[in-house]
Parts: sequence; structure tokens; C-alpha cells
Amino acid sequence: MSRFWSPLVHDLKPYVAGEQPVMADIVKLNTNESPYGPSPRALDAIQAAAGDALRLYPEPTSLKLRETIAKREGVKAEQVFVGNSSDEVLALVFQALLKHEKPLAFPDVTYSFYPVWSQFFGVKTKIVPLDAQMRIDVSDYGPDCGAIIFANPNAPTGMALSRAEIETLLQAHPDIPVVIDEAYVDFGAESAIPLIARHPNLLVTHTLSKSRALAGLRVGLAIGSRELIDALERVKDSFNSYPLDRLAQAGAIAAYEDEDWFRQSCAKVIASRERLTAELQALGFDVLPSKANFVFAGHPAHKAADIFKALRERAIIVRWFDKPRISERLRISIGTDAECDRLVAALKEILRWNERGYHV
Repeated sequence: MSRFWSPLVHDLKPYVAGEQPVMADIVKLNTNESPYGPSPRALDAIQAAAGDALRLYPEPTSLKLRETIAKREGVKAEQVFVGNSSDEVLALVFQALLKHEKPLAFPDVTYSFYPVWSQFFGVKTKIVPLDAQMRIDVSDYGPDCGAIIFANPNAPTGMALSRAEIETLLQAHPDIPVVIDEAYVDFGAESAIPLIARHPNLLVTHTLSKSRALAGLRVGLAIGSRELIDALERVKDSFNSYPLDRLAQAGAIAAYEDEDWFRQSCAKVIASRERLTAELQALGFDVLPSKANFVFAGHPAHKAADIFKALRERAIIVRWFDKPRISERLRISIGTDAECDRLVAALKEILRWNERGYHV
């Protein structure tokens, strides 16, 4: 530890991002990236924006992008906030909306950045366990919390609440901020955005990193009532008045405008997910019902850590979390069908599986 560090830095336990390995002939299924690439229209727009205008600051409010998002989602541009990735947007949310006298409530198994931000910003927390089926039960979120946040579909489980269940939660908590992190919602879950019109305490966050295949561009957003968005803008403008560069704004606008590509890409991921789920189950894996672009699977006869290591030896990278309740499962991103086939073939070898069953 450095003697020049502030006390805050000494105590921090940073978020650990998914590995970005440098290996030959790799099948990378560990960070939930799209296997299909961005919309060609987005790539064209980025290239067109890479000109002399880069010497000028970007439009600070990203108005055209916010208008494009608002049109698609049926809200007003003033209800949309954008930033550098949903992680940055969520960090601003923690500062602007989630620090109160009563604790912030979130699940014990969810996006592992939430406890990091809580520690960093001094937010008191209340950890609410998932139920025995690894689901979020909204009735477990009682009156003794000052705000609520969780991912839907949840991560790393992939399981989703219905819009009706989220509205039940909102009806029980009309006077505190409720944040629904919808990073994976486009792969089969119901978005809570339509609930914003009658629940001014609801904020929904999205990312362009998953379903729009722009993880390298780092664009995220939040949608909510003007009261909530105003709070985010106040914090953002006290930190960084120009969050999205010209290339990011151009690419994000084009990605939102290419609805056909978006729907086709999501449909391919969903079809591959269902196919992979069936194949994993045939190998004896327990696979949670996913509405995300990944599955969360464990095998009753084999330790997840051992499978993780054996796959890595075969240049197949998945995600293993050495944490309570989930250490015997692997989170596997949905790749192309060819990548999924290679994964299944490797698992058959690892599990010593053949057409007659397990070798003894």
C-alpha cells in the first residue's frame, strides 16, 4: 500500500471485470459480449464522424441521441440520460439517488459492482437473499430501506421478473427510488420502461454493450421521470460536462435507428441460448431459466472450478465466481452456434461423456 493513498483507497475492494485473455484460437464466453458485431449502419456512422470535427467538443447534452432513444421508448427526450457505459451512469445514480438515511437494498446475488459503488460512495446497504430458486422475491423488500436496485434479468443468474412483479414492488415503495438495471432485457424479458409514466420514482438503465454489440464504444443510458433525470444531470455536470464523444454519439444513434438488425441479432442469440440450454441439460447440467445472453449452469457431479480450468486448457473461457451460493455454477455467454458447439464438445470430453453415458 502507498503512503500517499487516501484512507478511502486503502479500504477499497474494487470490482473485478471479466478477463480479456490473449490466447490463440480462443472461444471467449466470459463477458457477455455479442457474437455478431454492431450494426453496419453504426460502423458507417462512426467512420463518417471520424473527421476534422473531432477537434471540437461534442454536443454536451447528446440531444439527438436522447431524442432517438426517446422516440423508440415512447418517452420525452428530457426523460433520457446518457453516459459513458451503463457503469458510469449507475455510478452517478448511486451518488444522485441512492444514498439516504435508510439503507439501499439489493440482492445477495446480483451485479457485483453494486457493493463496490456502495462502499465507494458511503451508501449503507441491506442485502436481501434470493429465494431457494435463485429468484428475486419482491415481497422480501420491506419498508426498512431508503432505495432499491437490482438487475432484471438478474446477473449472473439470468432470471427475470415480469413487469407485473416490478409494478407490485413499485406500488409497495412509492416514496423511494427504485432502479431497475436492464442490461440484458432485450433477450426475452419485459422492460419496466412503460411503468415510468405512472411511477415517478422508477429509473431504468440500459446499455448498448450487449444487444447492440457496442461494448467497445461504452454507451449507457437511464430513463425516468424528469425529477430523477435532473438529479443525474446535476451530478454529471459537476463531474464531466462532455460524457459522450462525437464517435459514440454517432454510432449510438445509428444503432438505435437500425431496428431490423437489432431484432435479428437478438433473435439469433435467443435461439442459440435455448439450443445450448438443451444441450447442457442433456449433459446433466442444472441450467437456470435465462432471459439474458448467457446461461448459469452447474453440474451435480463435477466442481465448477474444475470445469472452468479444464475449459480454459482448451482455450474456452467462461466465468466462474468464487462466491457464496454461486461457486458451483458457471456463467456462460452465448456465442455463435459454432462456438457453442465447440463448448459442448469440450464438455463432453471433460465429463467423459459418450453416446452410452459416462465412462466409469
